Amino acid sequence: MTGILVAGTSSDAGKSLFVTGLCRVARRLGVDVAPFKAQNMSNNSMVCADGSEIGRAQYLQAIAAGLEPASVMNPVLLKPGTDRRSFIVLRGQSSGTLEAGEYSTGRRRLAAAAWDSYEELAATHDLVICEGAGSPAEINLRRGDYTNMGLARRFDLPVVLIGDIDRGGVLASIFGTWGLLGDQDRALLSGYVINKFRGDQSILDPGLTEITRRTGLPNLGVLPWLDGVWLDGEDSLSLGNMSRNSLSLDHVKDGDQRPLSVAVVRLPRISNATDVDALAQEPGVQVVITTNPADVAAADMAIIPGSRSTLSDLEWLHRSGNAGAIRRRARVGAPILGICGGFQMLTREIHDNVESDDNQPGLGLLPARVRFHPDKTLRRPHGTWQGHPVEGYEIHHGTWLEDEDARTIGAEDFLAGLQLDHIWGTMWHGSMESDDFRRAWLREVARQAGRAWEPRSDAPGFGERREQMINTTADAIESAIDVEKLLGLAR
Repeated sequence: MTGILVAGTSSDAGKSLFVTGLCRVARRLGVDVAPFKAQNMSNNSMVCADGSEIGRAQYLQAIAAGLEPASVMNPVLLKPGTDRRSFIVLRGQSSGTLEAGEYSTGRRRLAAAAWDSYEELAATHDLVICEGAGSPAEINLRRGDYTNMGLARRFDLPVVLIGDIDRGGVLASIFGTWGLLGDQDRALLSGYVINKFRGDQSILDPGLTEITRRTGLPNLGVLPWLDGVWLDGEDSLSLGNMSRNSLSLDHVKDGDQRPLSVAVVRLPRISNATDVDALAQEPGVQVVITTNPADVAAADMAIIPGSRSTLSDLEWLHRSGNAGAIRRRARVGAPILGICGGFQMLTREIHDNVESDDNQPGLGLLPARVRFHPDKTLRRPHGTWQGHPVEGYEIHHGTWLEDEDARTIGAEDFLAGLQLDHIWGTMWHGSMESDDFRRAWLREVARQAGRAWEPRSDAPGFGERREQMINTTADAIESAIDVEKLLGLAR
């Protein structure tokens, strides 16, 4: 075996989830398997042990495969900064920008890095399971493509299509993908998988039979809808899937205790939204990702997450009314947390000559000033908070310096950031994955919010929940998919 490509009929069709589960299935079978995504366009990223930056989904896939995550698994990461510009991360390090007009023509060096990385993985592992990007039917991008059919053609990879039936139109999307591809690309299509199915499959089967008759592609299986699987998403559609309903003060009770409510502001250029995954999995915590200032005002805790475009998102915060909601919380002593870019927005002043070439006052709630630098900080720090061990990772251009009055007005250190009474700011992503810290911090948040809420000491930890979800996905693939046939496609 060498490789296989899993391509989606659309974004968020389930490629990342399927590849994650398939990596675990192959590992169970004793196959030395590695994940690969030539190009990822996402602001959800992770820092590897060697200081390189890759997409969060590929980091998780490496864990599923039992490997140490590395930049070779995601050689090109594009981080959208505006609607027309993306920041390039090449083999884990910053490498300039890609403008919208260059998307089809300015990627030769990116393709070379991607293909070299695939060859490196194929030379050191028995099987490489590749994840496509977007859809292979985006024929407007076919010239210069190195992530979907361009990758498959170069390395003669069989391609399995996966379609999301929950979204609707899955039969048309499979047939349309097959119909739009040229003959040489179409020759590499080797089967399809239906994802997120609910109901009686006998009703679906005649449609699958007809699709197979018309395209010649075998149906490799129908994956059921999996409740509670929240695997680290890479795009905004995935983020929407994990959002909860809007907050209300009379929300459903948990016994006699109302859930501790957390409102996460959904910034236009939100980055590393996976920071709140661990909070969303904590029993008795209700998380909503929202643009509604009323939600931000009503919650026990409000979080401003990371941003790929800090000043642009700060301007949006003002326009949307959420800056006002945050400031009102500050005045009444309601807890607020800023993470990375969100922390920077809470400071008094931001000087940015990297992302936007602009200077703006921050929200003025933390006594510090921020200055951006061309060199990006990539590291995986660890420390303690009130005796509890904490691990995290840093991805940022902006660095902060506390003002002279910071200590005199009561500011304290907090995870490479500052805390001033009920306002918290940290440069660390991923800190909430540290179980003891997360629960102790939430207890303090509840106290500040005037709540008697307590964490459940018997609840599984975040790492355990992640493993359960990987295994749940792998179990479903083993039950619903013809794994022997699918893996047998790899040449």
